Amino acid sequence: MSCTVLITGFGPFPGAPFNPTQALARRLAARRRPALADVDRVAHVFRTSYAAVDAELPRLIAKHRPDVLLMFGLAGGTPHLRIETRARNAASLLVPDAGGGKLRAASIRTGGPAALAGRAPFQRMVNAARCVRVKARLSRNAGSYLCNYVYWRGIEASSRNRPVPVVAFVHVPGVRRVSKAPGARRRLTLSDLARAGEAVLLALVAAAHSP
Repeated sequence: MSCTVLITGFGPFPGAPFNPTQALARRLAARRRPALADVDRVAHVFRTSYAAVDAELPRLIAKHRPDVLLMFGLAGGTPHLRIETRARNAASLLVPDAGGGKLRAASIRTGGPAALAGRAPFQRMVNAARCVRVKARLSRNAGSYLCNYVYWRGIEASSRNRPVPVVAFVHVPGVRRVSKAPGARRRLTLSDLARAGEAVLLALVAAAHSP
């Protein structure tokens, strides 16, 4: 049975001139594996901007009608994958996006619920990453910046008209781009993220096919 997956990442933002989710989304869309033969993958990289998310995400969902929406964001200070189980109705009024924009309120939807739950087999996602030797944990706090914002908007947008069966967000750590110094703690590489991302993707496709 065929399946359509929309995979998103972000470009650079203040303090993060290299965002590995940009390359990760594109790698996952291009990977050639027998298990992915019937999976139609669409990669999209957002500018790290509230306006970009608001303008582009609803159009992408309407155009591609995905069975799975898999979103990635960078959490540079976290040494493992964070599988986010919910999006909080919270937004930072202090930190601007990559275009200098800020939200006008400390909540995403005034009067809305405190959080929206993602729709995914969260523990299976954690187990899938660990099976390919990448550390992963569940998280209930996606922050108050663009990662949390796109997760909220993804859950919200996919609840209208034709719901997206599976909606998930994964925070990834910063990656090592040069050779590891002797004695330094090992950091994940982009190849590690791609391996874990593929495992998570396959777990989500299986969930989308489950009755």
